[in-house]
Amino acid sequence: MEKTRFGKTELMVSRIAFGGIPIMRLSKNDAAALVRQSIDLGINFIDTAHVYTDSEEKIGQAIKGVKRTDIVLASKSPANDKKTFLEHVDLSLKRLGTDYIDIYQFHGISTQSKRDAVFAENGAMEGMEEAIRAGKIRFPAFSSHSIPAAIELMKTNKFASVQLPFNYIDSAAADAAIPLAKELDIGFIAMKPMGGGLLDNARLAVRYLMSFSSIVPDPGFEKIEEIREIINITEREETLTSQDKDEIEKHRKEFGPSWCHRCDYCQPCPQGIGISSALCVKSAFKRMTKERAHSFVGPSIEKAKTCTQCRTCVGRCPYNLDIPSLLKEQIKVYEAMPK
Repeated sequence: MEKTRFGKTELMVSRIAFGGIPIMRLSKNDAAALVRQSIDLGINFIDTAHVYTDSEEKIGQAIKGVKRTDIVLASKSPANDKKTFLEHVDLSLKRLGTDYIDIYQFHGISTQSKRDAVFAENGAMEGMEEAIRAGKIRFPAFSSHSIPAAIELMKTNKFASVQLPFNYIDSAAADAAIPLAKELDIGFIAMKPMGGGLLDNARLAVRYLMSFSSIVPDPGFEKIEEIREIINITEREETLTSQDKDEIEKHRKEFGPSWCHRCDYCQPCPQGIGISSALCVKSAFKRMTKERAHSFVGPSIEKAKTCTQCRTCVGRCPYNLDIPSLLKEQIKVYEAMPK
């Protein structure tokens, strides 16, 4: 599979990375086999996180016996403080069965309060620097759901990689974030390349992303057929046709502005509603088993029924979504799903 230079890290990574979320739904052996098959097919970049339940352990099992320099590992920690961050690093190393992680990310720096905590005295940034000195981490990085927050962090010149949501619906990163990452020679991982399971047309989604030469999408895989399909689309080197562009515009109009970007700026809800979970019913049932989808969104939907229409969330939402109305819609969608 074609490799590309990943910014100032100088790492040569596959044009498509392996996202570590969906393998949480597989057995340990099935997940390890899938990861190993993806490596055999040429994917050498694997992205996971401390909070993806047993994803790191499954990846660790898969890479046993694989020459360490043949793969690039990325993981994340949600910790704000130094002590917890270093504990997460050590746990990631243990789970992955490796002495070092190539790219380690602060997970979800999307708010000023999160950034302040990470950069405070005894904050996670101090832990990052210590882990790098110890050889446990090669390159510092972060993920975010906020483009303004990501841009400010990139400008600090403290990071070698950034991860942001990016697909042909959630395409705002193309305006400033991606050009800035390219200018600063920062590697760019495209999170949610299939819109969190909302985009059905794999060819259209992948071809759109491949038109940006400096990014690496990290779709999550659950079946070998999915991996082969994405790789085949990538290797065909097709460009977007005028018909493709018309289709993209059609989809953008269909989605409109009223879809949840899962940034969680709306939180905390006074009623304790997990808003972003409640607003992703269709995506959950598309990406997960029926049982897992019910357990994932069901509690949030039940909580959503207690919404008082206080609209506190609306004032916080950077996308100006009418969240109470959307919650009502999602309750109806959930109730129509198979039990």
